[in-house]
Amino acid sequence: MKRTPRKPPPARDPLFNSSVGKALALLETFGGERRALNLAELALHGGMSTSSAQRCTHTLSRLGYLRRDARLKRWVLTPRTLSLSHAYLAGHALLEQATRHLIDLNQASGESVSLSEPDGTDMVFIARFPARKRFFIHMPVGHRLPMYCTASGRAYLSALPPAAARRIVARSRVRALTEHTVTDRGEILRRVRAAAAAGYASSDQECYRGDLTIAAAVLGEDGLPVAAVNVSAPSSRWTLAELCSRLAPVLLETARAASRQSAP
Repeated sequence: MKRTPRKPPPARDPLFNSSVGKALALLETFGGERRALNLAELALHGGMSTSSAQRCTHTLSRLGYLRRDARLKRWVLTPRTLSLSHAYLAGHALLEQATRHLIDLNQASGESVSLSEPDGTDMVFIARFPARKRFFIHMPVGHRLPMYCTASGRAYLSALPPAAARRIVARSRVRALTEHTVTDRGEILRRVRAAAAAGYASSDQECYRGDLTIAAAVLGEDGLPVAAVNVSAPSSRWTLAELCSRLAPVLLETARAASRQSAP
């Protein structure tokens, strides 16, 4: 899944450092199928001139975040880039306090369990506990998926004030990821309202074929959503109705426990 385009800085912002913005934009061009890029590709995907891309790659290389792969003759990320995500996850209060509940849900369900947080119109995975049985979808920490077609996103939206949820759906770049993806904004909002009534949301192969997911919002001390916990299972082992009837109660208990723990 491609990253959401970086929001441009406000016009005439005297404090905005364009060099920092370009360096981060260049780092964010990597991911998915774009693991090794030449200078022209970095400039294109980073939205900058070739000369700017050259200065950024040189600087990031000197700092240890990029290296030149001699065999591929392209730039690649280095392990040092992981220090940025580690700095975010280390000491993350919600993650530390919710982990044992996520593990309990993983063991009780036997399926993959994840915790994700909102970022723009996407949900970003910050924890993943894989199924004990084989599951073909790889969902690493840091992976992002759009809110409009994911159970975690709809669960998050369902716990927001309705006007805020509508604004996020309106800003979303809605497109079909599979033949099952719901792309009508009115229907998306109807499913968000249904999730609010049920306490949890579902997604039936809308992001990946064969992937069934249910999710519930994790609330902060102010009662607003801060994250979502989800259970994903393959359609080869479950139907969505079975997933909901058998695992929704323990999912909701996990979300409530994490919500209690999310307050300082």
